[in-house]
Amino acid sequence: MTQVHAFHASPTATLRLLTFNLQVGISTSAYHHYLTRSWQHLLPHPRRQRRLDLMSEVLKGYDIVGLQEADGGSFRSGNVNQVDYLAQHAGFPHHYQQLNRNLGRFAQHSNGLLSRLAPARIEEHRLPGTLPGRGALHARYGDGPDALHIFIAHLALSHRGRVRQLDYLSELVAPLHHVVVMGDLNCTPEQLHSHSRFCSALPLRPVRTLLSYPSWQPRRALDHILLSSSLEADNLQVLDQLFSDHLPLAVDIHLPPRCQQAVGIPSDQ
Repeated sequence: MTQVHAFHASPTATLRLLTFNLQVGISTSAYHHYLTRSWQHLLPHPRRQRRLDLMSEVLKGYDIVGLQEADGGSFRSGNVNQVDYLAQHAGFPHHYQQLNRNLGRFAQHSNGLLSRLAPARIEEHRLPGTLPGRGALHARYGDGPDALHIFIAHLALSHRGRVRQLDYLSELVAPLHHVVVMGDLNCTPEQLHSHSRFCSALPLRPVRTLLSYPSWQPRRALDHILLSSSLEADNLQVLDQLFSDHLPLAVDIHLPPRCQQAVGIPSDQ
């Protein structure tokens, strides 16, 4: 029987968040694997399913998970929708797949949301860029000004593309109160701080230099979980390698009472 994480909601609700670029379940532990294992971006691998099973064991300990570089069910993944598979095997009652780059039966590049709470609304956003295929998911928990807003994003490799995409996210985030932006943002904390418009929309806390890439010898902080000033953070950490070229990043967030009420987490849990 799958054990699910219990919410800690008294006196202040705590949610455990995780973001992970799973690189379609490809095991990468050296730079030369980008060449020698590149075929796995096109063809199925017999061990990929076992890797997803091991990932799901880790994901069981979290309340809301943002996924990047998941496959939505194509030849290379053995026709397995990896977002659906991880949700089922990690015991998440709610999940959503955002298909960002549709290569038909060959590849289904996707973001994903796994959640123990039921979102009140989910919106898909196509991020601007010269090369299409980058997206952001916006999950709203609760209603009204104290709702919790979770954005899951995978930004472009190019500086110019990221600037446009951060401009776009700034417009979405600025009017909101309780906000989390998490994902593979493909930029360092210093690069985020240099984007004044995004910093004005979100105070970039708790940006710390937690190195997540490459997973076998982390040297760059490219994955982030960013919080609005109304949310408190504990236990921000990188997790052990889970086959991908990125390390998962996790944090516990504490919801203020009005947000907790809007989200609908009982105060007696």
